[in-house]
Amino acid sequence: MVRAIRIHATGGPEVLRLERIDLPPPAAGEVRIRQRAMGLNFIDTYQRSGLYTLAALPAVLGMEGAGDVVSVGESVAEFKIGDRVAYGTELGGYAEERNIRADRIVPLPDAISYETAAAMMLQGMTVRYLFRETFDVKPQTVMLFHAAAGGVGLIACQWAKALGATMIGTAGSPEKVELARAHGCTHVIDYRNENFVERVREITNGRGCDVVYDSIGRDTFPASLDCLKPKGLWVSFGNASGPVPPVDLGQLKGSLFATRPSLMAYTGTPEALRATAADLFAQVAAGRITIRVNQTYPLAEAERAHRDLEGRKTTGSSILVA
Repeated sequence: MVRAIRIHATGGPEVLRLERIDLPPPAAGEVRIRQRAMGLNFIDTYQRSGLYTLAALPAVLGMEGAGDVVSVGESVAEFKIGDRVAYGTELGGYAEERNIRADRIVPLPDAISYETAAAMMLQGMTVRYLFRETFDVKPQTVMLFHAAAGGVGLIACQWAKALGATMIGTAGSPEKVELARAHGCTHVIDYRNENFVERVREITNGRGCDVVYDSIGRDTFPASLDCLKPKGLWVSFGNASGPVPPVDLGQLKGSLFATRPSLMAYTGTPEALRATAADLFAQVAAGRITIRVNQTYPLAEAERAHRDLEGRKTTGSSILVA
């Protein structure tokens, strides 16, 4: 038996339970991982609350982690016992050990620690698809990125700087503003004291942004649309403040584009997953991106971790350790 955090019903952080569960041998095509660290992300809170529907309950939450292969199922040829691996798209992460499909994990380079990997797989691969595929960020790109001091945001600050793009970020306190700026964000707006639409217009001399990356949701919509230039792209990839209300296409004035991407769609094949992870690992190995693990919680304190995340008490990345 292994310790895991499960939910038996959706709700607030209090529904998270530390339990001992039976873990069967890995099935054909699967491996078992002894997890060294597990990532904490807003998608975990969406699944816990019921905003995102889970296939069945009870369920073990958590979408990313890193550890060592301790057992291999039939027909798995690419991994062996002792391999260091990481993943960022598969439910079931809040556990000491877990079984996972071999085609949903990637080898973890020796130069990257388990803790760093667990803090960056989902968040870092998210930035990669946002900047490389959803919108092809170039040196001339001007973007607005909400929550610039969060886990995804701090990676985005560094990646945008490496690409030579102009990044306008939003953050919710003077401390978070400075944190985003220190990580390479070109301009940072304290949304609690400044109107971000007005500031974006000032910064861009009325032109607006090529793309807005919005993981906040309800609180930043539809104002995010007002930050775009004609034919600009609004990318809604999260709901930290709650879901975006139904969108009237008439709101996309100025021939705006809108998309609702997901990491799972952009890493749906083993080839796409490996390519995305390889690009991320290369950025980290080259020193262009440093992963900030600012909060570490014992697995047993997942409830506190969720409360801190939803209460905007965290910066950078957060992980759980068993």
